[in-house]
Amino acid sequence: MAMGAGPYELAGTDFGMVFQPIVRLDTQRVVAHEALMRPHDGQSPLALLDAARDLGRLGELETLAVRSATSSFDFASGGLLFVNLSVHAVLQNPRRPQQVLESLQSSGHDLRRFVIEITERDIVEDSGRLAHALGFLRAAGVRIALDDFGNGHSNFELWHELAPEFVKLDRYLVHRIAESGGRLSIVKALVQVAESLGTELVAEGVEDGQDLRIVQDLGIPYAQGYLLGRPNAQIALQASSEAFRTEGGKLPVMPRSARPNSFRRITAEHLMIEAPCLRDDASNTDAEQLFRNNPQLPALPVVDGHGVPLGLLNRRVFNERMAMPFARELSGRKPCTLHMHTAPVVCDVGQSIDAMSEILLGEDQRYLSDGFIIVEGGRYRGVGASEALVRRVTELRIEAARYANPLTLLPGNIPITEHIGRLLEGKQEFAAAYCDLNSFKPFNDQYGYFRGDRMIQLVATTLARHADPRWDFVGHVGGDDFVVLLQSEDWQARCERVVAEFNAAAMALFDPEDVARGVLEGEDRSGRYATFALTTLAIGVVHPLPGQFTSAEEIASLAASAKRQAKRQQRGVFVLSQ
Repeated sequence: MAMGAGPYELAGTDFGMVFQPIVRLDTQRVVAHEALMRPHDGQSPLALLDAARDLGRLGELETLAVRSATSSFDFASGGLLFVNLSVHAVLQNPRRPQQVLESLQSSGHDLRRFVIEITERDIVEDSGRLAHALGFLRAAGVRIALDDFGNGHSNFELWHELAPEFVKLDRYLVHRIAESGGRLSIVKALVQVAESLGTELVAEGVEDGQDLRIVQDLGIPYAQGYLLGRPNAQIALQASSEAFRTEGGKLPVMPRSARPNSFRRITAEHLMIEAPCLRDDASNTDAEQLFRNNPQLPALPVVDGHGVPLGLLNRRVFNERMAMPFARELSGRKPCTLHMHTAPVVCDVGQSIDAMSEILLGEDQRYLSDGFIIVEGGRYRGVGASEALVRRVTELRIEAARYANPLTLLPGNIPITEHIGRLLEGKQEFAAAYCDLNSFKPFNDQYGYFRGDRMIQLVATTLARHADPRWDFVGHVGGDDFVVLLQSEDWQARCERVVAEFNAAAMALFDPEDVARGVLEGEDRSGRYATFALTTLAIGVVHPLPGQFTSAEEIASLAASAKRQAKRQQRGVFVLSQ
């Protein structure tokens, strides 16, 4: 395979260059373009690059591409020009940096107009040597960008050693960031790294308006993607007119993780202890011997002939019964099923730790001493220890509490304050609704905390159902206090629907006789007999004008005041007047 006759040909396939705009987000102006190779026969640019690599001529092809880009780019109005070079092209031989410079200089333009993007197609074994080679380019005024960070071979060592002026975040991290709490967390961390290292970030792969608003809100200065402009032979003088338009100019709600990622991947199988089991035709003597051979097991599963669990034999209960006078003589040959617990806790191997945490809320607490049975396809696989489950679930709750309310997993005080700050800074129109339960303490006192938690969870699910997740933020201050920050135009109707739906659904949490009586009976704070109204929801709302307030504390204080008015006046929804 050899170079063709044309100036930019390889194996008879010539190519041209197209340019994709890079936009500065605070001014919404096109400030740079990335030059992209496009073979005229329609084949993939990567296939052409791979073919050149196989011939040992990758550096030659990339240098030709740089010359093609510099000769066809409109420097009069196009701003900076980003050109792609692999590590191989820079380090292929000692003269390669000089050849790159000569290619750039052939355009006759100031070298400060160029940014070399180091692509992730090669593993960099010696980042110090690469930094040294790039130093020749930098000395001439060329700037450096690290491409596709977050994918391929790009890494923090390369970022630290090269000290690039720009780091381009890979499309994987940016695309659908408005829907992914995991991606958001990673990009937030990278923003902090970039600030500490003095690097400008470019978000690649921006194709959606909500993603763009999140990128803007994170303070990332530059973005690139089909939403802002597609690659074209002609340079773009401005970003797409539709790019920065969102529904009513609203600010999208930041996504969040529903659970810590590490716990999403923990299943019952990870807590499983391989343990022997008893057949249902085994005798008590057989069970006694098996317990003696496995002193670490608190219980033994009992299964039928197909391996389907029938029950658990608790060691302590079994030993106490077998220790009774003449028990061995009278019942040693009898079936072990006589002493087993016939309704054990059973989990599938694939059941998540999240789902298993519901075991801890059950009224039957025998799992604490018995442990639980783990099955696969309905057949016995092993057992799980209650201590391991409690420990893992406790760790989950502690981790979740760092960023969300442990009961509802809704954002807590800090995220609520941050989101109010975003709305105020963006001069957005919104309504702040403070939600609280009437007569919740008497309900909790009478029915207990378990049913009280169900009442609080009902508030959370009702609020979430009537909030638009794109624009409306639902937060849990603590206890029975919630805050909803609504950008939906019909915010008042939504609040009224929440109150009506919750008040109707909450009746199912009361005993029928209390519902029929219409009140709860109990003691007041002085210990005297009193009656209390059934629990209902009150919402106080403040609807500030854009620019009217500057601090989240002011909004929170007014919303709390509106909530107190709603409770005092026994109104479902109270809107504080301007």
